[in-house]
Amino acid sequence: MRSASPVTGRGAAPERRRTALSAAQAALCGMGLAVSAREHPDRLALASSHGDRSFDLLNARANQLARALRARGLGEGDGVALLCANRPEFVVAFLATLRAGMRLVPIHTGLRTGEIRYVVEDCGARALLADGRFADAAAGAARGLARIDVRIGIGDPVHGFEAFDDAVDAESGDDLDDPVLGSQMPYTSGTTGRPKGVFRPPAGALRQPALADAMRRFGYGARGDVHLCTGPLHHTAPLVFSLAMPLGCGVPVVLMDGFDAERALRLVDAYRVTHTHMVPVMFRRLLELPDEERACRDVSSLRVVLHGAAPCPPSIKRRMIEWLGPVLFEYYAAAEGFGCLATSEEWLARPGTVGRPAPGDVEIRDGEGKSLPPGQEGVIFLRAPEGGRFAYHGDEPMTRAAYAGDLFTLGDVGVLDAGGYLYVRERSADVVEAGGMNVYPAEVDAVLVTHPAVRDAATVGVPDDAGGERVVGVVELADGHVASAALADELAALCRAELAAFKCPREIVFRAALPRLENGKIYRRVVRDEVRAARAR
Repeated sequence: MRSASPVTGRGAAPERRRTALSAAQAALCGMGLAVSAREHPDRLALASSHGDRSFDLLNARANQLARALRARGLGEGDGVALLCANRPEFVVAFLATLRAGMRLVPIHTGLRTGEIRYVVEDCGARALLADGRFADAAAGAARGLARIDVRIGIGDPVHGFEAFDDAVDAESGDDLDDPVLGSQMPYTSGTTGRPKGVFRPPAGALRQPALADAMRRFGYGARGDVHLCTGPLHHTAPLVFSLAMPLGCGVPVVLMDGFDAERALRLVDAYRVTHTHMVPVMFRRLLELPDEERACRDVSSLRVVLHGAAPCPPSIKRRMIEWLGPVLFEYYAAAEGFGCLATSEEWLARPGTVGRPAPGDVEIRDGEGKSLPPGQEGVIFLRAPEGGRFAYHGDEPMTRAAYAGDLFTLGDVGVLDAGGYLYVRERSADVVEAGGMNVYPAEVDAVLVTHPAVRDAATVGVPDDAGGERVVGVVELADGHVASAALADELAALCRAELAAFKCPREIVFRAALPRLENGKIYRRVVRDEVRAARAR
């Protein structure tokens, strides 16, 4: 059985200049990990298929990269785009920018070249760090972008990029004398179809009482705690819950590069994992394993299995609780902010709830913005933390539309019961939740309508037997064109050429005319209901 402490095969940590900051002081300038490195340098901080890293080594590497970026002209507030799989260098980039005052922009590794280029340009990044696994896409996205002053390749070579090790090896691993708290700006798609950066001041994440309360309820910090990261770190939830939270508390992280149910169980057993974050489709994969496979793995160490991102079928959740015990915690949150959290006991007593927010943190409002009493459905509004209001980068109108005073909305519909527990009745209506990924129909529609045979399009989601939803492209044919299997194949190929694979329709449905509202806009809910009804017959 593997141990979470210390890193085997390494000698004592070399002498380095260590920060004298207290844990509280260090957290305010991005140096939280440096305190862990000072207090237990040889203890395991990160385990992955690329090797293990002690707290000392991980911290030193973060200091080196921070200095390397500064030496190449980057400073406080500058954007650093990161296209990288789950590997130690992703973690180093996160830690380095966090203490160098820079703004990290993680990029979805499944995006196409044009999509990557859009994010890099839109965020105003001055540096692009790219995993060699995505060398062609990274080089193509960066080609001709004069603003990108720093290009660093990770692992396998990336044409025109400096090698990561060459960039950092010459720098000192001593703790920074002048750390500055940085931030992250994840991208989330909007109704316009173009991804939007969600910007929050660096201190904003530290001023979310609901998130701080969640960390307390998770019980992080006990000696022997270990977190298993099952999801891609370029997503906000794994980045926060599976990296920032545990490492910030001195808890080692076991990093998976792609989810595999059998391997996840082996890692829980081997590392005595206490905490993990998953999405419902992962639960389904675990439950599909043979009984003997699940029985032969010791998962009794698990204390917290956090899940969100998509609704979890009640039958699946009950089976998970029956197997693992009351260790499931369901949250309601997004890149824009944290809402609330439900324990297993709360969910079993009130099936479907996502938790009881603190008074005033969540309001249900009608279409005119009036607050609704318990029991009445309406739009869910969350309270923005003081000093931590987010903004959609470069889109002031979209930012204004999301806010109502100190409250903001993701457009979801829900209800509070008499006890103050929140139930989400309908996620942002248009979003398709495919395998734990959010697909925004407008982005797919924008590609479909470029085909001359398509007058208009309305992408929707239908339930998938494998869990979550399946992306279906519903198109209104232009005059002179007829539905055919060949045309459907053309449209599917068009999407594959322009969009990440998880966004592409798995089915094309043809319509002579799409239903519309009085103002001419497509009535997407009717389209979705019609497609789902047809599947049910």
